[in-house]
Amino acid sequence: MCLGWICLTEDARKSCTLSLKHNYFSFRPVNRRCTSLIITAAEDKILVADKSGDVYSYSITEPQAEGKFELGHLSMLLDAALSPDDRYILTADRDEKIRVSLTKAPYNIVSYCLGHEEFVSRIFVVPNYPDLLLSASGDCTLRLWKYETGEEVYCCQLSSICGSETTKTDQKYIVSRIAYCCQGSYVAILCDCIPTVYIFQLDAIAQQLVYREQISLKHKCWDIAFEETGEIWILQEDSEAPLQLYRPCDGQWKSVTDDEGLQKMSKYLLDNWAAFEGFVGAESHYSSLYKASFDNTAVYLQRKEERIQRQKKKRQNLQHDANGQTKKIKTEESSL
Repeated sequence: MCLGWICLTEDARKSCTLSLKHNYFSFRPVNRRCTSLIITAAEDKILVADKSGDVYSYSITEPQAEGKFELGHLSMLLDAALSPDDRYILTADRDEKIRVSLTKAPYNIVSYCLGHEEFVSRIFVVPNYPDLLLSASGDCTLRLWKYETGEEVYCCQLSSICGSETTKTDQKYIVSRIAYCCQGSYVAILCDCIPTVYIFQLDAIAQQLVYREQISLKHKCWDIAFEETGEIWILQEDSEAPLQLYRPCDGQWKSVTDDEGLQKMSKYLLDNWAAFEGFVGAESHYSSLYKASFDNTAVYLQRKEERIQRQKKKRQNLQHDANGQTKKIKTEESSL
């Protein structure tokens, strides 16, 4: 959703676009299953990243026009973002890379942001500091970049912050959502399958993230969003209270229950809960993105030793046969 526009996609490789401020609706097929949708700040194009590693653009002003290929990766794309002025398009893939390209000439690669050790799950260009990029990965880190040069300026190990509340030593903190509030420069993140919202504050001068607090919930969270005033909306996996609202008060976020907007939206979600039931209890879709690693050195050395022994035995047999043949010839000669 962007500037009054809503763009949706489904697994059947279709997308639809509608406007809340214009009499506009468009429905069109896409080439592959989408992983990210972006509407340009100019409101003239929709950029679609897909699982095959490609990005296509679809015109808003010409809804009947076919999609145009913009750029491609050799690996699955997991997220994409635009700079606030539409100058740069940033794409994140399964192979730990973040690529920065010119939007009008995507073949012109400006930089790479390299440092993550696993797939990059989320990227986010900070709107009021447009030269900074937030990224998250399967390596359980949240990083800050000067993306135009590809320079990493800060790295936060989420396990050192989020892990203090759990006894699981192998818990993965894979960021599934990043929300941002310009007022106060607050960053809220969701980690996959963890019922907690973690809140940081961006210190743009020191170029670092400062951990502030966490909001613990009873159910897994699906999505989060900030209001301009700093209120946080949380959509969670709960058929009784699917929507939560937290409001900043004295430096902390506190739950709100008597808000008229909250009650209205909660009723709408409950009336249409059947649409969400298929996602309740769903397993993580990030776990399959980790690349399997094999330590086959021991197996290789064992097979090498077996091969050497077989060759040695074969040579011994050949030598034994040759000696036996020589003795036979000498015996025949002496008999003559």
